[in-house]
Amino acid sequence: MNYWLMKSEPEVFSIADLKQQHQTIWDGVRNYQARNYLRQMLPGDLAFFYHSNTNPPGIAGLMRVVKTGIADPTQFDPKSDYYDPKSSIESPRWQTVVVEFVEDFSQPILLSTLKEKFNPEELMIVRQGNRLSVIPVSEAVAQQILALRTD
Repeated sequence: MNYWLMKSEPEVFSIADLKQQHQTIWDGVRNYQARNYLRQMLPGDLAFFYHSNTNPPGIAGLMRVVKTGIADPTQFDPKSDYYDPKSSIESPRWQTVVVEFVEDFSQPILLSTLKEKFNPEELMIVRQGNRLSVIPVSEAVAQQILALRTD
C-alpha cells in the first residue's frame, strides 16, 4: 500500500463533502506531475485529505483509492473550468482516481504542526512554494502523521 496527500480547497470540495458522498472521482487535476502521481496510485492506497487555501490549512482526514486509470471527464466538457481542447476520448491527457471516505479527524493536523515535525525532504507539503495538489508520502512519514491524530 502507498500513501498520498491530496489537496482540495474546502469551499470547493471538503472532507465533509466526501463523507456525505462516500465516494467521488478526484477530478480537475491539471498539473502533469500531479497527474503522474495519480497514474501511480493503486486500489487500496490511502491518501490524506488536505484542506488548502483556507485558514489554517491542514490535513482534515483520510480517504482510500478505490479505482484507478479513469479518464477525467471534465477534460472533455467545454463548459468545465478544466476543459482541455487538446485532449480526446481516444487519447485522454488527464487520468484520475475514485476515492472513498475513511475518516475525518476531530482536529485537523495543521500545516504549522507538519512544519514542526517534518523537513521538506520528508514531506513535500512543507516545502516552500509547493503547489502540487497530489504528492506521495512515505510509509514512515504516513505512520507519524497518523500518530498525530487526536480523538
